Amino acid sequence: MSHELTTNTIWVLTCTSLVFLMQAGFCCLESGLSRSKNSINVATKNIVDFFIGVIIFWLFGFGLMFGQSYGGWVGTTQFAFEDTSNTHWPTVVFLFQLVFCSTAMTISSGAVAERMRFRAYLLLAVGIGAFAYPLFGHWAWARDATGAPAGWLGKWGFSTCRLKRSTFCWCLVCPGSCPDTGPKNRSFHRR
Repeated sequence: MSHELTTNTIWVLTCTSLVFLMQAGFCCLESGLSRSKNSINVATKNIVDFFIGVIIFWLFGFGLMFGQSYGGWVGTTQFAFEDTSNTHWPTVVFLFQLVFCSTAMTISSGAVAERMRFRAYLLLAVGIGAFAYPLFGHWAWARDATGAPAGWLGKWGFSTCRLKRSTFCWCLVCPGSCPDTGPKNRSFHRR
């Protein structure tokens, strides 16, 4: 492995661990801002969505995001991700995108804290991990064999930072429009 690849690997894995720590931060924030009777439920959602994210992103998400592009809309290969390279760089990229996918799922957990039943939230988490994050990611970050952008937004030259923020914002906005999402009744009133 070259010196440059080793440095890049260490840097990306360091950033991956920092993004993973956001999971714990969001768990503490959401549990602390919810009523004490619901704090365990909120913490459980944060922990479970990471494990759901790992399985779903490994099975479907990475393939939809970085597989061979079909018209710039969706990836069609690399499902059930397996790294066969000598450098292991694809595994580093997989882990990096995995923690961002899980963070997007956790952000939606905060948007629906105390408003959505656990089973409905699990369906939401699967939808974000299997479809929403990978599709946005494919549109922006997928590359073809020559290294040119393959997704339709990437071909237009959109900023990747803005797209990642946009993905997180849509993960916040969309759960509020779900029919199973209710108001947070008397959350901050004394009894």
